[in-house]
Amino acid sequence: MKTFQKIAIPLSLGVLGLIIINSCSVGIPKGAAAVQNFNSEKYLGKWYEIARFDYRFEKNMDNVTATYSKNTNGTIRVDNKGYDYVKKEWKESIGEAKFVNDPSEARLKVSFFKPIWAGYNVIDIDDNYQYALVAGSSLKYLWILSRTTEIPDSIRQRFLEKAKKIGYKTDDLIWVKHNQ
Repeated sequence: MKTFQKIAIPLSLGVLGLIIINSCSVGIPKGAAAVQNFNSEKYLGKWYEIARFDYRFEKNMDNVTATYSKNTNGTIRVDNKGYDYVKKEWKESIGEAKFVNDPSEARLKVSFFKPIWAGYNVIDIDDNYQYALVAGSSLKYLWILSRTTEIPDSIRQRFLEKAKKIGYKTDDLIWVKHNQ
């Protein structure tokens, strides 16, 4: 029995570790490319979520914002806020983002529950850093962000066309209300 425990416990821990590592995907969807010559300083500040897929962690949320600021250690603080219109309460989640490669490439990993990290890839952004298209690690995660609560139709169409070419089902996007 002791021999079985000596083998089973480490083996179980190893399998659990592999599961956790595999769930921490910081990749980028096939066909997507992160913005090059990215200026992280210009990206900092407040963004309004314009559209997203229906994620469990943002269920029933409107008035969603993300504010990015620099931490003293060089990482980026991620402060997400939103209003749960079912529970009638504001929710906030604080996380941390780090660049996957060089800071001039808009590929980051973000964590709200360490040690679990997820991909955060800016795949399109306008020249003035007013509108951004952000992909997660897979085709399950996509966000359209804006510095204001609205987005011009030309940018909206540009982002939707790019997302469709990559393989996103853009008809499933939720268009976030900003009324508070």
